[in-house]
Amino acid sequence: MADSLMSRVIFFAPMYEEAVGAYKAEIYVKGRINIRKQNFLLRFWPSIFRLRKGVREYMMEAYGDLNYTSPDHYDHRIRSVAGTTSEFWQMDHRLPEYFHINVYSSSLLGDKLISPLSPNAHKYYKFRVDSVWGPDYQREYKIRFMPRSKSFQLVGGYFVVTENVWSIREMRFAGRSEWFAATVLLRMGEVGEADEFLPVSCNVDGYFGLLGNKIDGDYTALLDYKEITPRFPLQDEQNEDKSRYDLTSSYILRCDTNAYVRDTATFNKLRPIPLSPHEKVLYADFFSLNDSVSKKKKSKNKHLQFWGEVGDALINDYTINFAKLGSIRCSPLVNPLLISYSGSNGISYRQQFKYNRLFPGDRLLHIVPQIGYNFTRKEFYWSVNTDFGYWPRKRAAFHINIGNGNRIYSSDVLDELKAMPDSLFNFDKIHLDYFKDLYFRLRHTWEIVNGLTLDVGLSIHRRTEVERSNFEFIFPETPAVKSIGNIPDEGSDDTPVIPAFDPSVLKRFRHAYNSFAPRVVLTWTPGQYYYMDGDRKVNLYSNYPTISVDWERGIGDVLPNSGTYERIELDYQHQIPIGLMRNIYYRLGWGKFTNQKELYFVDFANFSRHNLPVGWNDEIGGVFQLLDGRWYNSSREYFRAHLMYEAPFLLMRHLMKYTQYVLNERLYFNALVVPHLKPYLEIGYGIGTHIFDFGVFASFANWDYQEIGCKFTFELFNR
Repeated sequence: MADSLMSRVIFFAPMYEEAVGAYKAEIYVKGRINIRKQNFLLRFWPSIFRLRKGVREYMMEAYGDLNYTSPDHYDHRIRSVAGTTSEFWQMDHRLPEYFHINVYSSSLLGDKLISPLSPNAHKYYKFRVDSVWGPDYQREYKIRFMPRSKSFQLVGGYFVVTENVWSIREMRFAGRSEWFAATVLLRMGEVGEADEFLPVSCNVDGYFGLLGNKIDGDYTALLDYKEITPRFPLQDEQNEDKSRYDLTSSYILRCDTNAYVRDTATFNKLRPIPLSPHEKVLYADFFSLNDSVSKKKKSKNKHLQFWGEVGDALINDYTINFAKLGSIRCSPLVNPLLISYSGSNGISYRQQFKYNRLFPGDRLLHIVPQIGYNFTRKEFYWSVNTDFGYWPRKRAAFHINIGNGNRIYSSDVLDELKAMPDSLFNFDKIHLDYFKDLYFRLRHTWEIVNGLTLDVGLSIHRRTEVERSNFEFIFPETPAVKSIGNIPDEGSDDTPVIPAFDPSVLKRFRHAYNSFAPRVVLTWTPGQYYYMDGDRKVNLYSNYPTISVDWERGIGDVLPNSGTYERIELDYQHQIPIGLMRNIYYRLGWGKFTNQKELYFVDFANFSRHNLPVGWNDEIGGVFQLLDGRWYNSSREYFRAHLMYEAPFLLMRHLMKYTQYVLNERLYFNALVVPHLKPYLEIGYGIGTHIFDFGVFASFANWDYQEIGCKFTFELFNR
């Protein structure tokens, strides 16, 4: 019986999912957390707010507007807040997605949980009728759903379903999203009312446990709908005058917390439900503590406050605001998210700072200094990226990038590589003189039309020897080793016989090389969705691939010791959703150096060794994980291909004990064709969890097995 009833509910779910085209509502949210158990490690939770000594319970209220536009765009604007800590919602910045769940969608909380109303729900869930009540013509069923296997993508709970219309009156489910385990109770509107397919209230009971710390909380959201617009087939046609890719009216925009109304008397008038006696006590204790602290402020307290702020900088994201000069946002100095490991790169650490200043007309100055250190190669990296968007509506901006790049060897090594047979190839048999790289890039970007961007700029490099050469020349005619700098004076009895010497030979040997190259990049993404933040255009996503052409031409004699060369690269990337929480990512690339007349450095833009972590959404796909870094500079031409398939259930589905912690599984395939590698292949398998991403890879060169390696990145609090 349960399966028969659920088949009807699942049949109507896609229609009810799209029944509402738009709505406007006022939303009230009240939250409370209780720290049951804590130790010093809780301070290292990057998103925790500053805890008060001796205080275990915190609460906060928020009142604002929630606007929705089909298919899945929400604008949640908070107008007024009150509570016992102003930083409360920093920890719970993901909570709003719980308060506007579309229960008829095939997934819950975006694409994090598989819904028991998905078309293939019977594959993942078992159903049972718990109770039936109501008149014969409109009975209501309480149907319980249970996951067939343990997984954080599946939930357990029940529906209350109305017969004949087969719409939902109530849904309760328990599951886990990222670090947060929660039980959610949604109550829907009544049959025949305008809000029949919308939640009118939401209660969330949550729990968090990590490294001996235990925190629980409860949250209540009430929605008061002011305007509900049904979705009609012709709705999209009525908006033909406006670009269908413009999501400005519906995209979520973050509110300026400085604009919140924090007056207690004002909030008392907005609150739709009274405070409980316990909540009134929390407020009274908070105000009493604040009064006590304000009376005891002394210089010693200021000293302690200073060191408290220093401690926050070590473990928390923090922002420093300068009056009329912008703000600096820094990531915490002690944070496992900043560390990664891979077989080819070893252990890397990075730290990033962000300076922003907004000018009239939404012109934005954005400066991002970044430092990093690779412990395996013992190399320090730094960069400063500056962007100034002077015409934000057309995404027109100037960009300046300064930093040090990878250590590299010159193109004369390619001749040695070319002469070495494939079967005998060994990097260790070749003398590689490495050069340090200091670069400066200046470019101007302009979005000609939506999705089509033109970059024009200059790329300047100065490469200096890692180990300085002496440039000594040995002459076999001399009885002892003599250098050019030790030739005896003319007329001396021991004057050796010196062969004829051409001083121009010295020009071939330099301690430093420069390059000066104009650069043009054309990038096209058809069907680019975007929204307007005032006058600033912000690109979002596209259902089509991104194609880019990158051309650079080195010009000699502009800078001392500069040579001529030409580089061209093509790149093609695409992400294809193919079903419930399943995606395919693929990337193709080709590049070549041409017109080489003098010594230069094979330094491709798209095919390069990254000294700091980079990749697709998991920082693992889209790059080579086991490829020796010396291969990136060993060929004037390359062809690369990458493929990743991502799904929640692949190989580990039947390992019941541990697979509940696996959010998704991934299959990787990477291929490269260069001289001496025809081809180079990497095949990998990876998993993603709430805490980390892990991948294991096997590599093959010229169809022969090479090695097995892995890549590990922390993902805790980073999703």
